[in-house]
Amino acid sequence: MNIEYPATDLVILAGGQARRMNGMNKLLQQFDDQIQLLKISEHFKHQVQQIWVNSHRDRSIYQQIAADIHCYADDQAGFLGPLMGMKSAWSHVKADYVLFIPCDVTYIPNQIVLKLHRALEKAPQAQVAYVTINGDGLYPFCLLKRDSLPVLEQAITENKLSLRPCFQQLEAQTVAFQKQSLFCHSINSLDELQQYKQMKVFLSPLFQLNESS
Repeated sequence: MNIEYPATDLVILAGGQARRMNGMNKLLQQFDDQIQLLKISEHFKHQVQQIWVNSHRDRSIYQQIAADIHCYADDQAGFLGPLMGMKSAWSHVKADYVLFIPCDVTYIPNQIVLKLHRALEKAPQAQVAYVTINGDGLYPFCLLKRDSLPVLEQAITENKLSLRPCFQQLEAQTVAFQKQSLFCHSINSLDELQQYKQMKVFLSPLFQLNESS
């Protein structure tokens, strides 16, 4: 565990219906060299205290793949989106900070936990810091403080489920990353997955050539 920041848990947000993926569980798909659950958990296992999956299904499969994974479902049924997954987390995690990450993310920046913590340290009034990649705000890829819970609860009570206005209330900070070769930062449909895999095959020889030159 890194001692440069407070105790932090990781939550992989996988509670959606994946309608544009024909109901396919994206966390169990292989976008790159590993299935998403392993790709994400392996990246963070030495940086966080505990890894959770926010999901309504396939708990036994997750734990067969990664025995130390813990799971929880949304507090309310109805597939209310990532805001509900974030609000529900605080009934389960013990840490006062949680790094949330979408299950369909393709790019995980290095030192992301440390950099998000530093963003919050620089703005003590802020209760959330989120990632931007190539200028796009990736709101579900964020570090939240436990103190954010009343704002999350109020937004859900008012059926205001969009992360952006909620994060504005939490005086959100951003941590920006650029990745020139990135086709898309997350996979939202079967078409995007096919295009992503095709672009990887096409671009891979170019990357190898650049690295060797």
